[in-house]
Amino acid sequence: MTRIAAAFAVALACPLTLAQEKNPGYTNTPVLPDGFRVHDAFRPRPPVVDPGPAPAQPAAPPKDAVVLFDGTNLDAWQGRKGEAKWKLVDGGAMEVSRTGDIRTKAEFGDCQLHLEWMAPPPKGHSQGRGNSGVFFFGRYEVQVLDSFENPTYADGQAAAIYGQKPPYVNVTRPPGQWNVYDIVFVAPRFTEDGALQSPARLTVVHNGVVVQLDEELLGPTSHKSLPKYRPHGPKGPIKLQDHGNPMRFRNIWVRPLTLERPKAPSEPK
Repeated sequence: MTRIAAAFAVALACPLTLAQEKNPGYTNTPVLPDGFRVHDAFRPRPPVVDPGPAPAQPAAPPKDAVVLFDGTNLDAWQGRKGEAKWKLVDGGAMEVSRTGDIRTKAEFGDCQLHLEWMAPPPKGHSQGRGNSGVFFFGRYEVQVLDSFENPTYADGQAAAIYGQKPPYVNVTRPPGQWNVYDIVFVAPRFTEDGALQSPARLTVVHNGVVVQLDEELLGPTSHKSLPKYRPHGPKGPIKLQDHGNPMRFRNIWVRPLTLERPKAPSEPK
């Protein structure tokens, strides 16, 4: 698709034109492998799909899950300088409280992560409205954003691999309703000399809808720039971002995965 055609597609997909929107995206950032620019103003936004009603109550985690937050305490989390200081609120949730990002005390490699999030009443627009994020290894982000009737650049909306890949569709529920993420993260592998052996990969199910499927990450999350892998260990913390908006999270659990399946023994000759 030409950039002119893409611009028409954006205009048709959204009731506001680019000229009317504030901060719709960028036109002078680096070009991604798919031909669009990082946070491209002319990249078509994913179509909106109604995911159905939000769950009334969070589902119980699997028996083999590591529970990171069940609504009672923040014992599994820490802040940049000591204990996590996000607020516990009604309904078994925690709320971002402008005290900085929090991250798990434990570290994880390949894993399945479940979390539920809710945006506050609408205030602001684009990236200034209901913004947070979940980071694997503290560096690979799946965007959390109030993307319900809130136009922004496609690779920065809810369930995007931030700055790299938009979701297939936009299934974000309205502010005040719970959104559910189920994410499978495959960590990158590095050789002994620090070269990239295999990139990180992500699958995201948002409100029961597959929106990212085994997508290859270009590197750690960066803003308005192309990422570059740097070697690190096989495990790292899971981070939740404090972007200044009073987002809420509940029912967070993780299942470490063993993706190397055992091989059958060779038959005797």
